[in-house]
Amino acid sequence: MQKAALVLLSGGQDSATCLAWALARFERVETIGFDYAQRRKVEVDGRLGFIAALRQRFPRWGAKLGSDHRVEMGELAQLAGTALTPEAAARLAAKGLPENFVPGRNLIFFTHAAAVAYRRDMQVLVGGMCETDYSAYPDGRDDTLKALQVALSLGMDHPVTIETPLMWLDKAATWQLAHELGGDALVQLIREETNSCYLGERSKLFDWGRGCGLCPACGLRASGWQAWQASRAAQTG
Repeated sequence: MQKAALVLLSGGQDSATCLAWALARFERVETIGFDYAQRRKVEVDGRLGFIAALRQRFPRWGAKLGSDHRVEMGELAQLAGTALTPEAAARLAAKGLPENFVPGRNLIFFTHAAAVAYRRDMQVLVGGMCETDYSAYPDGRDDTLKALQVALSLGMDHPVTIETPLMWLDKAATWQLAHELGGDALVQLIREETNSCYLGERSKLFDWGRGCGLCPACGLRASGWQAWQASRAAQTG
């Protein structure tokens, strides 16, 4: 059992699973979220609801779960709102990136998290980045985060380890990991309390969770759920 970790918790499925993963491995776990006026603000606002429900339904983890840190990042909102030149838009399209992609966003998140971790006497940062589902996002790739780990350790003069337990998992495997960590109770909690929908829709509850059911994020989450359910059925049937 390692000592302490700071989890980047957005309020979505992936970061919620990573929080459970950290609670199963560390003696003390804290969370950090970033508010930059993103369209999925419901995801940010839902963080505290997920944390509260996790404490209630998993007392053994609640005893380890410490402070939550919410960082206001107006400068990132300003960057996200900067108009694209036609050349930049074409470059994003050629790489399969959406127009609302914010270059280096994860680098900014981890840098802020590392500063908080330094002050909280923590060395481990945990994030839900994944190359399997989002390989086109350069700031979430394994090589990028390994390089960032070195840079942060040098720049802070303090050892920093970046853990990404979902890096090589698809969504079906992410559902399976949640089940291995907390059984049906954790899966149900993630369904009810997390939100990954690009439109921030929370009023509709599907088998796979809350969302609009139409956007790419909902489609990815739904297809992962269906693949996981099919795999479970095959194993038991």
